[in-house]
Amino acid sequence: MPGSWKLMAATASRRIEVIGLGGLPEIHPGDDLALLALDACGREAIEPEDRDVFVFTQKVVSKSEGRIVSLAGVEPSALASQFAEESGRDPRLVEVVLREARRVVRMDRGILVTETRHGLVCANSGVDASNVEEEDSVCLLPEDADRSAERLRTALTARTGKTLAVLVTDTFGRPWREGQVNVAIGISGMEPIADHRGFVDPQGRKLLVSEIAVADEIAGAAELVMGKLERVPVAVARGYPFKPGDGGIRRLLRDRDQDLFR
Repeated sequence: MPGSWKLMAATASRRIEVIGLGGLPEIHPGDDLALLALDACGREAIEPEDRDVFVFTQKVVSKSEGRIVSLAGVEPSALASQFAEESGRDPRLVEVVLREARRVVRMDRGILVTETRHGLVCANSGVDASNVEEEDSVCLLPEDADRSAERLRTALTARTGKTLAVLVTDTFGRPWREGQVNVAIGISGMEPIADHRGFVDPQGRKLLVSEIAVADEIAGAAELVMGKLERVPVAVARGYPFKPGDGGIRRLLRDRDQDLFR
């Protein structure tokens, strides 16, 4: 019955498995993340399967791409110095955040929310000092996380011969709610949104606005097995029947004229 709830139910999965892959070494520029992830699969006795989604934390992707900045050589601007003084933060860190921003959304009460060059709206342009091996250094987001995800998927597919998808993820805050969740910032091999608009529910009502951000939901599920301190930077999500595609992260970014918070 095309367009019905029965068709939607038939494409859903009754069971999804998420497997954390630990044991990876400290990542350095040039490291082969695809190979390291497959080595971890071997240690966990996991054989990659068609339709697996490999989920990589932004931090290991950025490290492998050399996106580490030493604060020692950063000269703060007047704006960075002023905000740092008011908020008790390192002015060099604030300067790096401003350099990575396309636009400052909010600078208030010690909180710095920006829109990055990628179009992501987040705290501190995604700049982070946690889990960075180099002293007095910070990690930046990948230059192009979609491209990073595509490179990883190409390498994983070449080595496994499987049809795969790859997500690069980071932890973001959310409007309206406390706490942070893991979201996709780079996507390759799958459509990031499951569009149910036009389908009819069991009561016969047509769905008008139901677009499910499945890439973000997979990213959030992956964080449950990755954690923050457990050194599990890669996960495999298995069982979700994703729609193959090349939508990329842009599909998840709301147009500015539709965004009530800008």
